[in-house]
Amino acid sequence: MKNKIRVRFAPSPTGYLHVGGARTALFNWLFARGQEGVFVLRIEDTDLARSSEEATRVILSALKFLGLDWDEGPEKGGPFGPYFQSERLEIYKQYAQKLKDKGRAYECFCTPEELAASRKEQSKRGEPTRYDHRCLHLSSEEKEAFRAEGRRPALRFKAEEEGETEVRDLIRGKVVFDSRQVDDFVIYKSDGTPTYNFAVVVDDALMEISHVIRGEDHLSNTPKQIQLYKALGFEVPLFAHIPMILGPDKALLSKRHGATSVLQFSEEGYLPQAMINYLALLGWGYDDSQTIFSIPELVQKFTLERVSRNPAVFDLQKLEWMNGVYIRELSSDQLYRAALPFWQKAGFLAEEVAAEEREYAIKVLKELQSRIRLLKDLIPHAYYFFRDDYEYDQAAVEKILGGPQAEAILNYIYEALSALPKLDEEHVRPLFKAGQKKFGVKMGGLIQPLRVALTGTRVSPGIYEVLELLGRERVKNRIKRTLELLQERK
Repeated sequence: MKNKIRVRFAPSPTGYLHVGGARTALFNWLFARGQEGVFVLRIEDTDLARSSEEATRVILSALKFLGLDWDEGPEKGGPFGPYFQSERLEIYKQYAQKLKDKGRAYECFCTPEELAASRKEQSKRGEPTRYDHRCLHLSSEEKEAFRAEGRRPALRFKAEEEGETEVRDLIRGKVVFDSRQVDDFVIYKSDGTPTYNFAVVVDDALMEISHVIRGEDHLSNTPKQIQLYKALGFEVPLFAHIPMILGPDKALLSKRHGATSVLQFSEEGYLPQAMINYLALLGWGYDDSQTIFSIPELVQKFTLERVSRNPAVFDLQKLEWMNGVYIRELSSDQLYRAALPFWQKAGFLAEEVAAEEREYAIKVLKELQSRIRLLKDLIPHAYYFFRDDYEYDQAAVEKILGGPQAEAILNYIYEALSALPKLDEEHVRPLFKAGQKKFGVKMGGLIQPLRVALTGTRVSPGIYEVLELLGRERVKNRIKRTLELLQERK
């Protein structure tokens, strides 16, 4: 087991799973799958005030949407559980006691005000601000006196005061920290809960995590954690700190750059395979030419050696373009399954879809597939295929239906369509040709009034496809409705 590659993704359930977290989860997942390793999901919920079961559900749902299945963790269990930190508190206490017994941890009774005053004095003297060890050598009597005052101690780690702490980073190479930069940091808060740096070391060691792959914002925590590993007698894992994600303006990615919640992307109609492809390219690349990767390809080709040290730029327009590429590659059945929840929510299709309705929906999708980049766009693009109460684009009404011959053209088409055996291109094209001669217009001059009448818009799939899909009765009703509109405008 010790030689097996084991990685973990350990989110805090204090909010949604955002793009940065999803990219971290993906890199861990790809590394594990490509190396035949184990992908562990651990929920770091020791911040009881901010953590919630709802946030945990949202994170699990987002990972499931992306298809990032975990081998051990919530809903699956495993040999190193529990996988919620809130259920591991007794474990942390045992290891905190070990550090105390070794003289590598001590109680600190300082108040926040005293700590702030100490830092202020150090700054005035031009010194680095760090804990001044005032509680390191307290006597039993002094500790009891503080307790009598009602003070509840935190527990501090006794950091190394000399030498260097070396981080072997698989992306950044060797990173060396002066041990004096590592303060005597708190490993247990006065409320009795472990801090992040302490709990994560205990968990990663006991869960036999071989590689810690995480954002570079955690690099400054790493020397503290390495000192903890060594003090507890644990083997130090390999680290890989992946680059930060920036917005197009080169600022840290935030809500103002667009959707950042993974489930929000799902609600807007991004496909999971497109999301995975795009997230993989945020800081990693196989070569300079390939952009589209299937998930099996990513598993095969992903390596930490090809992860960049430079920040990645999140471009929503590029992701949208990529999503359009993936939508166009879907089979009719795949696209129908992806579109179904959107059309059901819009009221286009019932919860139970009859075979005839499904067949019609697939035909509509075939016409729209090349026109959309997001599944949510299927609602405005398909509205007139399912609803007869569509609104007219007022600009189209003014420019096209307001023309001098529009009413006459629609009357002509209404009468001529009634005599046709089928509304397909073979039978309708001659009607249009004759109409061109009758009204002295180009084909567009004949078709555009009909398009606006049938769809309310100036842009739609081909007019022959629209006619066939809507069928004779709906076509005639819509032309009649439009003619009544024109009468009302006189």
